[in-house]
Amino acid sequence: MKNLTTLTFVVMLLLGACAPSQTKQDQKMLRHVVLFKFIDTASPEDVKKVETAFGELKEKISLVKDYEWGTNSSPEGLNQGLTHCFLVTFASDKDRDDYLVHPDHLAFVEVLKPHLDKVTVVDYWTK
Repeated sequence: MKNLTTLTFVVMLLLGACAPSQTKQDQKMLRHVVLFKFIDTASPEDVKKVETAFGELKEKISLVKDYEWGTNSSPEGLNQGLTHCFLVTFASDKDRDDYLVHPDHLAFVEVLKPHLDKVTVVDYWTK
């Protein structure tokens, strides 16, 4: 009987460790998706400067909960010239709105502007 109780306890612990956290599932986050197409005359150094400056915003603006980015690798050819995707996560609409007018974000926009051809932005709440 003692072995059965111990085995049941161990199995319950393992199942609990593998189960997704209810809090994590219920926590909705605001995703701010930004897609760039650089001008044809932007040098690799110019593009790198923009990539670096965008990445530094997570450390400068505490409202940013998460950040990631990458370049297009889709074989479909539907990117309409957009090459870079940046994903910035916020906890609220207010945090996103405050980020947009934050001095460090506005300074980043000034770094970006001379090299930008096209930008698309989509915001959505996770489901």
